[in-house]
Amino acid sequence: MKTIPVPDFDLVVFGATGDLSKRKLIPALYYRMIAGQIPPGSRIIGSSRREMDKNSFRLFAKQALEEFVKPDKLNSKHLQSFLEILDFVRMDASGDVGWKQLAETLEGSRDRVRAFYLSISPGLFGPVLERLVKYGFAIEPTRVVVEKPFGRDFASAQALNRQLSNGFRESQIYRIDHYLGKETVQNLMALRFANSLFEPLWNSRHVDHVQITVAEDIGVEGRGEYYDQSGAMRDMVQNHLMQLLCLTAMEPPNMFEADAVRDEKLKVIKALEPITPEDIAAHTVRGQYRANGEAQSYFDDVGNSDSRTECYLALKAEIANWRWSGTPFYLRTGKRLRSRLTEIVVIFKDTPHSIFGEKGSNLHGNALVMRLQPDEAITLQMNIKDPGPGGMRLREVSLDMSFKDQLNLDGAEMPDAYERLLMDVIRGDQTLFMRGDEVEAAWKWADSILQAWSKSGHPPRQYDAGSSGPEDAMMLIHRDGRRWRDIQL
Repeated sequence: MKTIPVPDFDLVVFGATGDLSKRKLIPALYYRMIAGQIPPGSRIIGSSRREMDKNSFRLFAKQALEEFVKPDKLNSKHLQSFLEILDFVRMDASGDVGWKQLAETLEGSRDRVRAFYLSISPGLFGPVLERLVKYGFAIEPTRVVVEKPFGRDFASAQALNRQLSNGFRESQIYRIDHYLGKETVQNLMALRFANSLFEPLWNSRHVDHVQITVAEDIGVEGRGEYYDQSGAMRDMVQNHLMQLLCLTAMEPPNMFEADAVRDEKLKVIKALEPITPEDIAAHTVRGQYRANGEAQSYFDDVGNSDSRTECYLALKAEIANWRWSGTPFYLRTGKRLRSRLTEIVVIFKDTPHSIFGEKGSNLHGNALVMRLQPDEAITLQMNIKDPGPGGMRLREVSLDMSFKDQLNLDGAEMPDAYERLLMDVIRGDQTLFMRGDEVEAAWKWADSILQAWSKSGHPPRQYDAGSSGPEDAMMLIHRDGRRWRDIQL
């Protein structure tokens, strides 16, 4: 697997002792180092309020790697090399403790790439951004990486964008959505725009509908307090599923360049038909899992028996443009479902006339399935003759391309999304990051749904933990003469 080195850099991680850093950022950076992508002169500087020095932070990182890196990738030489590029500055994000020390630590490296990763709660974004400007860090070639949530509604997203633009240009701001770093998501663009096979069929004349599913088999344990203030719309649909929808539906950009791609995604969001209070019941279904066997209920997991926050959401979205008019996009996401599965499915229309009579009565339109997890793959479902004598018996088969089997010929692991996105920040490539106007447009569409739910007063529907979701969600798509794909491999 080809690896392209990046220039020397300093990466400062605010919230470096938090869960995201432990599980994702530190392991991702370690993998990039052993792949030869991080130059030896680079530095990774952790920062948090925890009483820590450089040595104790290195111990924290060592323990994180031992827990979250595959054992065969850990050896003493690589581990020591990685730990040597780590440093730590104890800081108060909302006060002035540690900021001068950070400035002194970075002194002498003003010409190299400098990135600040805000792996902190959204309430601290403002204070940190103010101090980055106050203490002189807002210089070229500084970059600021912001983790979701990018606000909780249109107004707060606008406020965050104003805070970011107060000291930094849009070209310096990286709003990270790890779904865009997944190999299959990028292959969706390659599949569409590097091949002539599908583009003539990628429209409402040939596509019956599109299904986008992000199903999780776990509940909200450990995140109950946060999740109950957020819900599936804010946590998943407004960002992750919206981005998958945009990449599926967008027009070809004139070139594979950050703003060209993001311009086309923005057009899709702006073309989404608003879901009005009159349409809310027919176009959306909210749900909460209830206890089933050993699994607790959503109420138990969040500690709030009066909660009306959805942990499951299914909705029907429609795009008002020439390419997609009349083709519905069905989106669903939920906790405690039958299995863990993320996929985009483009279902093509049935043949206009079947010549096979009853033997072809159970056949359906072809389906292009792009699976993001658990195993990244692209599958094309087709109808063929069942082998053997006895007449023309037809069956459905899959042309299956597993990335692990087909592309991973040298034994190397497919990079995690954070590995790719962190290196894109250093390279200055914003193609896989959300732009400010994109975020605001997505919130404007989501706000109308959130407000309609609030006015309706209807509680989320209950469904059994370990099932496929509430029955009403099945009806949402059945009313259109369609059915959801099974949430299982």
